[in-house]
Amino acid sequence: MDTRLNYRDIIKKILQEHAQYRASLPDSYNSQVLFDDERGRYLVLDIGWNDDKYLHTTPIHLDLIDDKIWIQYDDTEEGIATDLLEAGVPKEDIVLGFRHPKIREYTGFAVA
Repeated sequence: MDTRLNYRDIIKKILQEHAQYRASLPDSYNSQVLFDDERGRYLVLDIGWNDDKYLHTTPIHLDLIDDKIWIQYDDTEEGIATDLLEAGVPKEDIVLGFRHPKIREYTGFAVA
């Protein structure tokens, strides 16, 4: 079975849940999910106004690279890796891309 197809579904479900949660917060902004299945890129994008300050940020960025889920950026409290593990993704298929390559071997997750 092509694990990337399964991982795509898992990623989409988790990101949609995060976007819905973020949009429900008081003083919320528009939280969108962006999926690029062809290139294996997945984002949550927050856009809106906080008083007089314009907000345009990407709190979650995941990529599918060589059958592994790369967490490129994670600005969540519990950590997106926790959600992936709870969804059944093994640690050896999760890469903490935001960690320096020399440090990844000590994280308990995949190195690359």
